[in-house]
Amino acid sequence: MWLWLVGIIVEMVGVCGAGLSCGLQGRYFSESLYKEGDVIIGGLFPVHNEAPAPDHAFTEMQHAARCQGVDLRSYRWLKAMIFTVEEINRDPVLLPNFTLGYLVADTCLAESTTLSAALALVTGQEETVSSAECNGPPMVPVIVGDARSSASIVVADTLGVFDIPMVSYFASCACLTDSLRFHSFLRTVPSDAFQAKAMARLLRLLDWTWVGVVAGDDEYGKSGVQLLMKELEHLGICVDYLELIPKSHSQSRIRRTVERIQSSTARVVVTFAIAPDIVVLFKEVVVQNVTNRQWIATEAWSTSIQFFDQASIPLLAGTIGFALRRADIHGLGAYLAQLSPVKQPNEPFVKDVWEEIFGCSLAQYWQPSFKLPKCTGSENVEKRGHIYIDVSQLRVTYNVYKAVYAIANAIHNMLACQPGRGPFEDGECPDVTQIKPRQLLYYLNAVNFTTPVGDLVYFEDNGEPSASYDVMNWHVDESGAVNFVQVGQFDAAKGPGQELNISLEKVFWGGGWTDKVPVSVCSVSCLPGTRKAVQKGKPVCCFDCLPCAAGEVSNMTDSTECTRCPERFWSNTERTRCISKVVEFLSLQDSMGIVLTVLSITGATLTTTVLAAFFHHRYTPLVRANNSELSFLLLVSLTFCFLCALVFIGRPVPWNCMLRHTLFGVSFVICIACVLSKTVVVLVAFRATLPGPNLMQYFGPIQQRAGIFLCTLVQVVICLLWLLLAPPLPTESAGELGARVILQCTVGSVVGFVLVLGYIGLLAVVCFLLAFFARKLPDNFNEAKFITFSMLIFCAVWIAFVPAYVSSPGKYTVAVEIFAILASSYGLLLCIFTPKCYILLLKPEKNTKKNMMAR
Repeated sequence: MWLWLVGIIVEMVGVCGAGLSCGLQGRYFSESLYKEGDVIIGGLFPVHNEAPAPDHAFTEMQHAARCQGVDLRSYRWLKAMIFTVEEINRDPVLLPNFTLGYLVADTCLAESTTLSAALALVTGQEETVSSAECNGPPMVPVIVGDARSSASIVVADTLGVFDIPMVSYFASCACLTDSLRFHSFLRTVPSDAFQAKAMARLLRLLDWTWVGVVAGDDEYGKSGVQLLMKELEHLGICVDYLELIPKSHSQSRIRRTVERIQSSTARVVVTFAIAPDIVVLFKEVVVQNVTNRQWIATEAWSTSIQFFDQASIPLLAGTIGFALRRADIHGLGAYLAQLSPVKQPNEPFVKDVWEEIFGCSLAQYWQPSFKLPKCTGSENVEKRGHIYIDVSQLRVTYNVYKAVYAIANAIHNMLACQPGRGPFEDGECPDVTQIKPRQLLYYLNAVNFTTPVGDLVYFEDNGEPSASYDVMNWHVDESGAVNFVQVGQFDAAKGPGQELNISLEKVFWGGGWTDKVPVSVCSVSCLPGTRKAVQKGKPVCCFDCLPCAAGEVSNMTDSTECTRCPERFWSNTERTRCISKVVEFLSLQDSMGIVLTVLSITGATLTTTVLAAFFHHRYTPLVRANNSELSFLLLVSLTFCFLCALVFIGRPVPWNCMLRHTLFGVSFVICIACVLSKTVVVLVAFRATLPGPNLMQYFGPIQQRAGIFLCTLVQVVICLLWLLLAPPLPTESAGELGARVILQCTVGSVVGFVLVLGYIGLLAVVCFLLAFFARKLPDNFNEAKFITFSMLIFCAVWIAFVPAYVSSPGKYTVAVEIFAILASSYGLLLCIFTPKCYILLLKPEKNTKKNMMAR
């Protein structure tokens, strides 16, 4: 590379020594336009797009070769520069008594020819000049160009050594922002850094989080993609693939690129390449019939319809692109229409442009065997001029216009400099007759003016203009004609989040979507109540949606994690919000609580009724024979047993937690003690076979009361110790995986709870055994077999109670305990008192002493 560059400079500049003249060894213009003036402005334009192959051998003088392939849009840029120079020269205010000239060269869209042309511009027009002139400033102190970023880098690196300023109209690579390396480079086109940001904002706005990227294999493409990838990563947008379009336009590589586009699930394709590269890509897109894609274009081709053939147009329908700000330049259309090979027979480029426009040949010795028809030279360029004559989309053209005006305003400020007050050493003003590039560069950086169109133009510290883009949409009608419709705007000067504005209702979407926004995502958004889980080995945009765990919620779309609810809250069924936990306890509002309450009150009522009946018939043989005092005490205690179940129903608080177990324990001990006393009395009365004093004197009413008191006292002591040492207290526990708060009474001391139940069980077992032994005593008097049945039921209920109590969750634990209390109470009541009530109420004739003593 450097050998090639040194060779070009040596050939171009020649040798210049003291007392010798400089000889210009060669000039590598493909073609050029020149006009004399006080200051000559250079211009670089890719009028042709196919450069001749360079000779790197350096064994002989290289002869100028013609470039091929005319680019009508680039020729319009060239003509716009000439038009602007002439417009400025006609302005009596901007540069009075001062004339601008120009020297415009064709770069042929290649780095080598661009650098050759640039060096030819700054070395002047004369083949031989004097030694003094050789050491003086260049004939062209400033250059407008180049169009391409890659070529601009080469030229800026070379001419920057001599501080020769360049003002580019289309080189947008962000790499050119480096003010240390490219200190003499300025431009009227925004940096690709802003375009990359605008593209990323557009993708984020439309929720396109899964895209493909295709870039040109040059500085413009690679630098732009690097910036774009950073912006996409910052906004959470993933790239499925990144493909480069080779400069060799290798058919096999282009085919693989299009196959990758076709196979991808990304429906949006972002491009960062110049128009010639995109054209090659779309030829293969047409071959493979890739129809379901939404294309995103950069300013390099967003309004460049002239490059594409008719077969590509339907596939480009709906393309969204960023274009440079448009402007209307008064008089340019009429100026362009003056093109004529008859009136301008010797002007460079005209012949090639004319033949390109009309598809004919201007060959002097035309033969019928030629492939193209003969041109007359009088064809109407306004009817067939197409892209050349079209001034409706003046975007890059307007940048050329601004670049020339920036140079003119810099020279205007140089002319306005007052001696002694200049910006240089000792107040020196620049010499406009021999403009030094470094001085012109200083004034260029300081310009601040308004163009005839009305736009403010200035350069920031790094030679950048303010960034603004139009968002364009390709509307294709049934005839295949393309209309570029502006649907939005990006203005970097606006605050964050306000830069991009787009009217979605105006957009015609690509990829067959037409009237609705295309969907381009790797995974569908996760709804509230779920969270994203990135798929292994995939980008972050590819994820599974997992439901939040119980007790966790997510109330936003695409949440990355679920949030745990506060302590007393739980997630709803949808896992979208936290709701207060349901406080659960056995209450009178529950159907179970109502049933148990009814059973409890019914049992207490029945017991009270039996007690009333027994009290009413207290002097009858039946009541007296069954120890009326014990029966009354048994019925009273049974009433408390039924009623104590009510203490278990309701919200647990300290007083009822302590009362429920003690009341239950003492009441049941009194019941069992009374039954035990009755059983012992019956057993002793009928089984006493020993001679001597009657044993009944040891089991009289006083002894029975004492026995019941002692049995009850033991339970009371156990309960008092239980309440003093570790009383039952209300507590909260989680139920149903934490969705509910279960209020219940803890037993406090398991030992105390076991002793209470164990003592009741011990009395019940003793009573059952004694009643079992007395079951065959005389029937009419003996109630031992009824006591046996009641104790059998009692023991069965409380044996079944233990596993049921342990395994029942939440409020059902309390329900099991209440059920055991009621079941055992009903067993005692029904088994012991039903036969007696039957005689008392339904068979009063049997309630006689004779009947009681019959056996």
